[in-house]
Amino acid sequence: MSVAGDNTTNGAAQPKPAATVLLLRDDPAPPPGRAPLQVFLQRRVKQMAFAGGMTVFPGGSVDPSDVPEAERWAGPDPAEWAGLLGVSPQVAGQAVSAAVRELFEETGVLLAGPPGGEPGSLTSQAPLWRKQLVEHTISLAQVLVDSGYVLRSDLLRSWAHWVTPPQEGRRYDTLFFVAAMPAGQEADAHTTEAVEAAWWHPEAALEAFDTGEMTLMPPTLLSVRDLTAFGTTAEALAGCTGRDLTPVHPRFREDDEGVRYVILPDGSEHRFLPVRPA
Repeated sequence: MSVAGDNTTNGAAQPKPAATVLLLRDDPAPPPGRAPLQVFLQRRVKQMAFAGGMTVFPGGSVDPSDVPEAERWAGPDPAEWAGLLGVSPQVAGQAVSAAVRELFEETGVLLAGPPGGEPGSLTSQAPLWRKQLVEHTISLAQVLVDSGYVLRSDLLRSWAHWVTPPQEGRRYDTLFFVAAMPAGQEADAHTTEAVEAAWWHPEAALEAFDTGEMTLMPPTLLSVRDLTAFGTTAEALAGCTGRDLTPVHPRFREDDEGVRYVILPDGSEHRFLPVRPA
């Protein structure tokens, strides 16, 4: 996840636009008692300024360059996404583009391909494009031009919209998307922002959270819980239809034992950290 400096107003950091992707696949040989559905999770480097040491979905801040030309775009356009997400066409277009770019930077999975074709296996140039994007020496728009690919916005589904509370030092206005793992590609952990990454069955991730093996950001925790309602990637993609995309403005509280809870607008509380993060 790319993190830039925050602007502040009245002492509170202004939320930066961001995008996150729940990358899904079906386990070809799920363990007994597990449904096939898996989600890709990354454990961030402890030294990261935001969410250090926590396990998250791939994603990051929107970059001003995150708007490919219309001819390099396939699927719902920014105006269509705007109507779905409840934001402006500019915000929607940049969020979709950022989701595609960040997913590629952090996992090597590119939701783009030849016009009229599926993404499929990437060319030998893909590692160079990925490196250049991470180094900010090229934009996603230029990658699409150089490759002849089009961004496949139709491979994304809308999932949720979270805004970091004002009391946090770093704040993000994050749109969450869902995508299926493209055939012929592999997700990896070749990013400096994560110490490890793996495919998890949602139930197994929650078990690791309950035992303290894994720490999850509140949006990640609740999204993983939501995924347990689905057995396959196809079911999860279908389940995106009709989800409530009203921005979630959570609050936090800590009890006398140092356990932290996120409080949602409906008043429900959810434990997410046993102790206050360092």
